[in-house]
Order: sequence, then C-alpha cells, then structure tokens
Amino acid sequence: MNLEFPTPDPFDMPKTYDFRAAEDRLYRWWEQNGWFKPEAAGPDAEPFVIAIPPPNVTGSLHQGHALFVTIEDLMIRYQRMRGRAALWIPGTDHAGIATQLQVERKLREEGTSREAIGRERFLEEAWAWKNKYHGRIVGQLRRMGASCDWDRERFTLDEGLSRAVIEAFVRLYRMGLIYRSEYIINWSPGLQTAVSDLEVEYSEEQGTLYYFKYPIAGHSLDEGPGKGYIPVATTRPETILADTAVAVHPDDERYRHLIGSTCLVPILNRPIPVIHDTYVSMEFGTGALKITPGHDPSDFEIGQRHGLPIVNIMNKDATLNEHAGPYAGMDRFAARQKLWEDMAAAGLVIKEEPYTMTVPRAQRGGEIIEPLVSNQWFVNTKPMAELGLAAVRTGRIKIVPERFTKVYYHWLENLRPWCISRQLWWGHRIPAWYGPDGQVFVARSEAEALAAAAKHYGRPTPLEQDPDVLDTWFSSALWPFSTLGWPDDTPDLRRYYPTDVMETGYDILFFWVARMIMTGLLFTNDIPFHTVYLHGLVRDEHGRKMSKTFNNVIDPIEVMDEFGADALRFTLLTGSTPGNDMNLSVERIRANRNFANKIWNAARFTVTNLGKLASSGTGDQSSAPTARRPAATVHRSPATDHRTLADRWILSRLSATVAEVTRLFEAYQYGEAGRQAYEFLWGEFADWYIEIAKGQLAAGGEQAWRTAHILVHVLDQTLRLLHPFIPFVTEDIWQNLRRAAQAAGLPYAWPEALIIAAWPEPGEADPAAEADFGRVQEIVRAVRNARAEYNVPPGRRIGALISAGDHLALVQQELPVIAALAGLDPAQVTLGESLPAPAQSIALVAGGVTVSLPLADLVDLEAELARLRKELANAEKMAAGAAARLANPGFVNSAPPAVVEGARKQLAEWEAKKAQLQERLAMLQGQAG
Repeated sequence: MNLEFPTPDPFDMPKTYDFRAAEDRLYRWWEQNGWFKPEAAGPDAEPFVIAIPPPNVTGSLHQGHALFVTIEDLMIRYQRMRGRAALWIPGTDHAGIATQLQVERKLREEGTSREAIGRERFLEEAWAWKNKYHGRIVGQLRRMGASCDWDRERFTLDEGLSRAVIEAFVRLYRMGLIYRSEYIINWSPGLQTAVSDLEVEYSEEQGTLYYFKYPIAGHSLDEGPGKGYIPVATTRPETILADTAVAVHPDDERYRHLIGSTCLVPILNRPIPVIHDTYVSMEFGTGALKITPGHDPSDFEIGQRHGLPIVNIMNKDATLNEHAGPYAGMDRFAARQKLWEDMAAAGLVIKEEPYTMTVPRAQRGGEIIEPLVSNQWFVNTKPMAELGLAAVRTGRIKIVPERFTKVYYHWLENLRPWCISRQLWWGHRIPAWYGPDGQVFVARSEAEALAAAAKHYGRPTPLEQDPDVLDTWFSSALWPFSTLGWPDDTPDLRRYYPTDVMETGYDILFFWVARMIMTGLLFTNDIPFHTVYLHGLVRDEHGRKMSKTFNNVIDPIEVMDEFGADALRFTLLTGSTPGNDMNLSVERIRANRNFANKIWNAARFTVTNLGKLASSGTGDQSSAPTARRPAATVHRSPATDHRTLADRWILSRLSATVAEVTRLFEAYQYGEAGRQAYEFLWGEFADWYIEIAKGQLAAGGEQAWRTAHILVHVLDQTLRLLHPFIPFVTEDIWQNLRRAAQAAGLPYAWPEALIIAAWPEPGEADPAAEADFGRVQEIVRAVRNARAEYNVPPGRRIGALISAGDHLALVQQELPVIAALAGLDPAQVTLGESLPAPAQSIALVAGGVTVSLPLADLVDLEAELARLRKELANAEKMAAGAAARLANPGFVNSAPPAVVEGARKQLAEWEAKKAQLQERLAMLQGQAG
C-alpha cells in the first residue's frame, strides 16, 4: 500500500505539520503493510519480544499507560530498525474487581442486582460490557503510536489463556503448592471479597491512640500498673474483643514478672495469657502489646508461633458477630465508640492521644480494609521464590535500575502465602469441585472432576464447584508464556520465548514481575525475560501525585488532541529515567510540539532547495557525495575533498551523536538519548549548519549540490535517531524528504518507510574539523553577545578588527561564515595576526582570537552614557528605599517573615544592578575619554 501525499509536487512540502491529518493516516499505513509484525524482518532475524503489561479492558488511558506504552514502543521501534524480528504482544486484562464494579453499578441503575439476575446472566452482562469498552483502551494505545502486532492480541479471559490458567492451577495443586486454609487476608467490606496487597492503598490519616488498662486476673485495678493491670495502647479498640493474649518483651523489667499470668479481656472478662515475644518494642506505646491473631497480620504470625487461638469478631460486612458479646450486630466503628464508653465507665480508660497512622483503604471502593482470618485458596510461593532469587543473583535476569534488586531480594526472602481466591463472579472460576462430604476434586474440567469423584466414592456423585474466582494477578503471572500459546508447544512459543524485556512500573515489581519470574521458571524451565526495566510514576510539574482532588490531572487524550502524540511521547521519554518519578507539565509538552515544528521547517528548507536545484539543473550531481543506503555514511569520493569546514564539522558531529545515542539506548538511558538527538538537531544542525548552508546553496554549482547531499544525509540519519521517540512526524518528514531526493536524482537507495529503515551507524570522526569549527562558534557567540548587550538591531552590519594570532589562516578562510553569522560587514573587517585595538572599541577574546568592535558601530556613546546614568540613579534610589525599610526595627520586627525576606532579596538585587551599571559606565566613560 502506497502512502498518499497532500500534493503531487515532490518539492511542495506543506508549510506546517498537521498532526491531526498525519497520525491516523500513517498508523493505518504502517499496520496495513505488516510492519508491526516480526515476520517483516525475515525468518532468520533474531527475535526481540516484549509482552505488554495488559491494561484493564474497561479502563481509559492515563499518564501511567502513556508512559509505559511510549517506552515500550521506543524499545520495539529501535530493535526493529536494528534488524530484529520485533514482536510486541498486545493484550488486555479482565480486571476482576474493576469490571465487576462497573457492571454492578449498571445493574443498580437498571433497578436490579447480580444476586437478582444470577451468575449466568451476570456473566453475560459482563462480557457485553467488555465487548463494548474493549475498543476504547485499544484505540487509545493505537493513538499513542503503539506498534503492536494486533493479530496476536490476547485477553486474560480468552479461551487459550483460560486454559493456561486452569492448567497452572491444577499443576500447582498436584505439586502441593496450592491449598485451601484459614489465613489472615485483606478483606474489603464494600467489595465483599478478599483483595491483594496491590489493591490496597495506604494513606496517612489523623487517628487516635487509645491507652487502657488490661486487668490482671485476681488483682484489683487499684494496685496500679504492673500489679493490678498492664497498660496497653491501640488504634482499633473494637479489636480488643478478639484479643487472645497480651505480649511483652522478655527483657522488659516492667512486665517480666507477669509472663505466664492471666489477663481478662475488658468488658467480656475472657481470660487470656501474658506471653513474651521479641517482636514487642519496649519503646513504643506502653511496651505491652495486645495480640489479635484474627485481625492483624503481625499478630497472626505471633499467634502462630505461640499456638494462640484465633477469634474472629467481624462479619463480612464489617459488623460485629456473636463473638463480640453485647456489641454483636453493630458496625465496627459504632462498636469502637460504644466499647470505649463502656470501658471508661468501668475505669479501664487511661487516656487518648492524637496519632498519625497509616490506614489501608480499598483501591476501588475507598473503604478501610479489614484484616481478618478467612478460609481461602493460597499458593505456597516459597519453593518458587528460590528459583526467582537464583535467576537474578546469577545474572540471568537483570533489573534496571540495579538498586531495585535489593528490594526484589527482600520481598522474595520474606514471602507470605499468596491468597488467590476472590469472592467475585467475573474471572477464572476456581477449578475445584466439592463432594457431599467436603472432599475436594481439582480438575481441568467438570467432566474430569466427576470422573475422579466416581472413582473416589465408587459411584457417580454430584459435585458443586467452588463459587470463587482467581485473583486477576494469577492469570497475569502467566502472561509472558501463556500469550505465546503455553501450555501447548506452539511455533510462537518456540520462536519468541523467552521474551526479552519486561517494562513496567517499579510499584509492581513484587506483585507481578516477581510472580512472572517464578511461574515462568517453574512451568517452562526458563526465565520469562532477561531484563526488567522499571519506570517511575508520572507526577505534576510540582512533583505532586496527579489527583482529581488537586485538580492537577493531565489527561493524555486531551494533550494529544491539542499537541499531538509525538509531543506527549517526547516529553515523557526525555523527562524519565529508569526507576525515578518524573514531573510533567503542559508547558514542556508545548515546547516539544515546537521541536516537531523545528524539524519540519528544517526539512522543508531542504526539500524546497532540492526543488530549486533540480529545476535549475546546475552542478554535476554525479560528483557529489553518495550513499550506498540511507543507513550508511556518505562515501568518500574526489568531491569530498572540497567539503567546507562546516560540512566536515556537521558530519563529524553526526557521527558522534549516532555513536552516543546508540550507546545510551543500549544502556537503557532513553531520556538522555532523546536529549542528545534533540540538541544535535536543534542546537547544531538547525542553528548552525542550516544557516551556513544558505550561503553555500546560494553559491550554486557543485557546492550547492554537495550541500544538498549533506543536508539530506544528515536529516535522514537524524530522523532515524528520533523515529523511536516521535514516530509520526519523523515518518511524515522522511517520506517528504525521500520523495524530493528521488525526484532530484540523488543516488540514495531508500527503503519504503522510515519504520523499517536501518538504524544509523557512526561514520568517521573529524576532530580537527570539530576543533576549528568550535573556534568559529566561539567567535560568533562572542560577537552576538556583544550585539545583544548593546541592543544592536539584527539587521545592522558592524565592523571589526580581528587579531587572529596562530589562527589567522582559519579565520581568513572562515571569515565569510563568521561575518554572515555574527552580523559583521566584511568590507569593514580588518584581519591580521596581531593588530592594536583601536580607540573607543570593546575587545572580545574568544577561541584564541581577539575581536575589537568599534563602539560607534554598536551604540551612540553619548546617548548610551545618558541612559546608563539615568538607570543608575533609579537603581540607587530603589536600593536606598529597600535599605531604609530594613533599617526600620518596626518593619523588621512586625512584618511577616516572608515579607522581610522579600525586602532583603530586593535590596540584594538592586545592589547587584547598581554594581553592574557602575561597571558599564566606567568602561564606556573610559572609552569616551
């Protein structure tokens, strides 16, 4: 499929880049030509594979999505240009809790509920919801430029992945690694399900630390602390009703004598032991700790060590049950208040203190999570953890940045059982069936379970399937290999597994990445990827988390509507470094939209001049530099001996930039790579070489053609460097450049598209050219700075006397360039090896050369002296006023500190201004005298 252009004239490039017209057109063209598929590289190409972190199927694009899509697309496009068979596997996650919440909300709006319509009908509604909204998130990923192989798109509930999940569950169960048991879990009263650690958000909130007396059996409270009672503190008084021990540190002199004695649970008067455990901190609170194994994860572990009973006082809806005695049926927070009132009446309250506490809240519902013991399905991950630890310790898997390796080790070395069951209907239903006596049959299908039951009972026996579904993260843990066809031995699995890089946020290194590593090693006997690249969070320009509360959310869709996908991509990529959060502002996005315009203008200049040369027919094109293919450097030929210093310099700088950008890509320093390419194109090619090229093109003949060749070559190579960052504008420009160069007869072997063009290779370095041109730049900058300082109009040409010393030959050769760029009048330039500075001039030393500029050319001396004297008088007046304010004790002592500090800053600024004006006046007065 050929790409359409807005005009048939190959040299008529539109004045501005219209991203709205370009992005969809280019994306469809890439996809329709099959360039997103790894097969485009040929059967012998080495694979490079990324499995996309699957976004929620009913979600909408946010900046976190935008960042990972941009980084991964950059990786894929780079490797594609390196000749690899680049495969980016797309897909979406069924998002159990999020999707079920959405569907339940819809049902409530329709006046019904999931309980009312039943499980089968509810699942039909959920699938309809998925089918309706799946296209939204996928369309948004495409709009970002994601060059995924969409023919290989997967969904965590599709038939193949569902079979993989069931297979993994059955194998783990038969290995003894999956079991059903009572254990402490995160319970969401609002969602009515267990939730993973990742689905719990912690916030610092102001709470209360409640101090109370734990009565010692057989003693009176009047006997005081350590005799009649043990002072204890808690932030959740309602859990006192579930206490099964009071713990003290074995070395604590205050309580050591009480170890083994009995306390009475307040109000309930249930006896519990006093135990000792080194977990207790003697410094925190009172030094004594109430132990509630049924409602606190740490207490659960202590309870397991000491064989304590577990008391659960909480119903699933966060009301209290029969074990709470007189508080049964009350909401947990109402019970907290009533219990505390009753304890106060009983003389058990000591005091209350404000306390900043970390509160766990459900990510979806926002309610406070309740730790409680529940009968759930768990995975014993410790045996797999050893595999995961060894894979990183031996270097088979590398984590970027390396500092997260220690965090990875810590998590795997301190694993708790993984709760994988969820009390939901949307998801992978647990493949376990129960017989009439509770016997469990885990199988790949109901038929297989029934067959096992018939064998067990000796007759056909009806079974009931477990109503729960699996944690969404269970299916996600299989993602790198299930998406390629596991458990079947598919051609894709053989060719593309292991994958290469897992790119994701550092916040899910433990919850997802580590689990993928463990399951990959267990089920495939191989690592799932060789590198884990971790990005940070996207924050606002002040470093705050984006939140509707702060009204600081930058919507990527709105940004792309206004500035285009490339501007957002380049801002995200150049602002991020591995593992660190980045601050995002609309101003930076706007600036990067301007960068795209800068590239467009540079290309339009080149294309337009190619048209002029082609129409004039001047020059011998065959003698100009040629290229064997766009990825190669310009060939040496007799014509290269006639290159100007600027030609040699820009080609040498291009070579250095290609080498450095490639090095940074290989080191995963993508942000710096983008900045280097940006600085080269804007700061060197556009600001310097194109300005010089204008004169060289105007000379006509062979020099004009040689300049055109170099413009095309440098632009082509730079567009290749930038393509992974900003694919749309670079492809659009490159296609215009390719068409114009072919029409002009330049001997390039262009591929069909930039997306499949070869990555640049460094050419020859020319240190001498870089050093010489560096001197030219220093001279030009010095003169430009002087002109700016004296407000010389841009169009006014001025004279100069140049003492070039040892660089006379260089300055003499490059004088036309220096004069053109610095605004000098060549007819008024005197050049010599060592010349005395004339009177009434300013001397500039730059690049080992002294440039004297006549003051008369720069400024009307008398008028400038008058202006400076007037400015100095004003500065003296303002400084005196600020000093007087600060000398007034009434102001300093009564004004707000910020106001006083502001006055001090004003005084410092006016004093600095005075000094600057006095120095300038002295210099000019010396010249006038």
